[in-house]
Amino acid sequence: MASKRLIHIADHLHGVVSSLKNTLTNKGTSTSAMSESDKGVDHSKVDWTTAKIPSFDALPAFKNLPGCAWGVWGPDDQLGTVNLLTDEVVKRAAAEEVKLGTGVSLNWPLNFPEKPVFKRKAPEVNQIVRLAVGIRDDEIHINSQSGTQWDGLRHFPILEHGVYYNKLRPCSQSAVILTRTSTPIDALPSGIHPFPNPHEIHPEHGKIGIQNWATHGICGRGVLLDLVSYQTSLSADKKTLPYDPWSTHAITVEHLEACAAAQGVKFRRGDILLLRVGFIKRYYEASQAEREELGTKEEAFAGIQQSEGMKRFLWDNHFAAIASDQPALECWPPPAGPSHLHQTLLGLWGMPIGEFFDLEKLAQVAAETGRYTFFFSSWPLNIIGGCASPPNAAALF
Repeated sequence: MASKRLIHIADHLHGVVSSLKNTLTNKGTSTSAMSESDKGVDHSKVDWTTAKIPSFDALPAFKNLPGCAWGVWGPDDQLGTVNLLTDEVVKRAAAEEVKLGTGVSLNWPLNFPEKPVFKRKAPEVNQIVRLAVGIRDDEIHINSQSGTQWDGLRHFPILEHGVYYNKLRPCSQSAVILTRTSTPIDALPSGIHPFPNPHEIHPEHGKIGIQNWATHGICGRGVLLDLVSYQTSLSADKKTLPYDPWSTHAITVEHLEACAAAQGVKFRRGDILLLRVGFIKRYYEASQAEREELGTKEEAFAGIQQSEGMKRFLWDNHFAAIASDQPALECWPPPAGPSHLHQTLLGLWGMPIGEFFDLEKLAQVAAETGRYTFFFSSWPLNIIGGCASPPNAAALF
C-alpha cells in the first residue's frame, strides 16, 4: 500500500514539474495582453488618457510574432488604438490646436492616381444628366484602397497564420449568408450581402469592420513629420531629396526622431502621426509616361523600416494612428526576413494605417506657421464590415 502511495505521489510531482516546464517554455507566447487584474473590467469605461498600457517589450507574442496587443483594449474590442482618442484627448487637442481657423484637406482627388498601384481597379466617376432640365448625378465606382485611404482591420491578416485582429479568421465567399439568428462563427464573411435594416445585422458582418471607426471618428492631435523638407535640408545643395520616393528606401527610427527634434515636436499619447515621405511631390514632378508606368511596373516605394525598433517606437509612443503620402506606409517591397509591418499594426495592434494622404499643402502651412501639430479630423465612410475607406481627413490650425 505504501509503495503504491509513493508511486502516486511521484506521478503527481512529475505532472507538476512537467506543467512548470511547459509554462516556462511557453512564456511570452500568450495570445492575449490582458492580465489577470484586467479580467472582468468593463474596458468601454476605462479612461485610456491615463490608464496604464503595457510597453512593447511587455506585450506577449502571437506564435512567432512579438508585440501582440490582443486584450489590451478588451476581449471583444472593435477599435484598436483608436481607443486612445478619448473625449478628453479630442477636447484638449481642439482647445490647443485650433487657433487660426485655417483648414487643410488631406485627401487626394478621388480619381488619383489615375493608374493605381498594386493592380487595383482604376477609379471611375461617371457624371450623368438624368433629366433634360439639367438635374445631374454622380456614379462612383472605386476600390476603397486605390487612392487616399485608411487600411482597416479587415484589410491585412497575419499572413502565415491566417488570422486578423483579435484572432478572427476569413470566411469563404461561398459560406452561408448570416442572419440575425445564425450561430456565431469565429470568421469574417465575404461577398455581397443585403442589409435591409442597419439595426438588424448579425455581429459577424460588423466585426472589426471600418464602420466602427466611422461612427467613432479618428480625431485628435495630428503631428506632421516633414521628412522631405528635413532630409532635403541635409543635402549638399539644400535642394535635393537624398532618396527617390518611388524606390525601395527605408525610413528608420533615427530619421523620425531627428526630424521631430528639428521641428521641435514632442509626442504624446493618442497622437495621429503623419509622415511626408515624398510620393505625391514626386508624382507632380514626374512625366505623364512615368505616372502611367506606375500601375504596370513592379512596385518599389520608400517607407518606414520593418524593424523591432520601429515597432517599439510606434507602440511605446502610443500613437492612435499613422499615415503617410506613400502607397504602402512601410518600405516596399519588404526585405527578406522581417515580417510585413501591416501584420503588426493592423493584425496585432488594431492601428489604422493611412496611405496616399496628400500632405503637400499641410507641409506648406506648417512651414509658414512654424507649427507641426494641429487638430486632425477624419470620418471614414460608414461601410458595414468594410476593410478600408477614403479618410475624409483634414487638418485645422
